[in-house]
Amino acid sequence: MIAARVQAAAFDMAAETARLTGGRSDIGAVVTFTGHVRADDGLTALLIEHYPAMTQRQMMAIAAEAWGRWPLLGGSIVHRHGRLLPGEAIVLVAIASAHRGAAFAAAEFLMDWLKTRAPFWKQEERGDRLHWVAAKATDDAAAARWTAGGGTT
Repeated sequence: MIAARVQAAAFDMAAETARLTGGRSDIGAVVTFTGHVRADDGLTALLIEHYPAMTQRQMMAIAAEAWGRWPLLGGSIVHRHGRLLPGEAIVLVAIASAHRGAAFAAAEFLMDWLKTRAPFWKQEERGDRLHWVAAKATDDAAAARWTAGGGTT
């Protein structure tokens, strides 16, 4: 199963990985991805909003899709909300499998779909100005490769 949660507090990647692998000898690969706030063009903060019930439901649906596509042994998705500063971690995806190919593919799939299908709304703060972040065509293109049975390993 892949656990998914949204929280304001920072997460500990090592603790999340230990929780995933603790006491297990069947896991041959753990792939982790951590996304961070970049300090681009004077960005002072990134504000992430969400509707908790909707977000949790969609994140679990995305996790279930990955679980059905690859032979996984466990996983964790942690996404933060609130006001995040440059350098802070936003998202963690940790995936365990017997073999690396499935773990890498599932982690990449999860990030592509989280970027395009999870209901988070982002604003960039630049000094005293706020600007909503629009969806990116490059994110949509990355996610599209997983549709119609594509991108499975």
